[in-house]
Amino acid sequence: MEGKSFPAFTLLDQTEKSWSKKDFEGIWTVLYAYPKDMTSGCTIEAHDFTKNLKKFQKLSAQVLGISPDDIKSHNKFCDKDGITFPLLSDPEKKLLSTLGIWIEKSMYGRKYMGVNRSTWIISPTGKIVKEWNKVKVPGHVDEVLETLKSSQ
Repeated sequence: MEGKSFPAFTLLDQTEKSWSKKDFEGIWTVLYAYPKDMTSGCTIEAHDFTKNLKKFQKLSAQVLGISPDDIKSHNKFCDKDGITFPLLSDPEKKLLSTLGIWIEKSMYGRKYMGVNRSTWIISPTGKIVKEWNKVKVPGHVDEVLETLKSSQ
């Protein structure tokens, strides 16, 4: 999807604020998709983004997360883990599907649908500058920061 315009959407965050593609206009945006609130890898990733939030803000970038969890779950996750940036709720998996990251997965021979952990850097004009799929959490936020710096 690199080089393409980010798709249109409207979703609510944990505070029930409505977000759409227009909220990405005029500002660098880092959007990361994760499978589930309050699971080990997702918590580590959220903590890494939270710890580095000031660095993203110095680069005039906003950070948002997205998962299929509902607003109530996002609220609990934010309260429990001190997450201060918006977490978009996509329980119907519309944006996750449009982005091609709501996929069939397999664990111990059992197949199920889930989120392919991914991250996008979106330019102030709404273009996808960089996309990561099948993200491994350790070191990922540092890589995103470096890529954002070199993209501006």
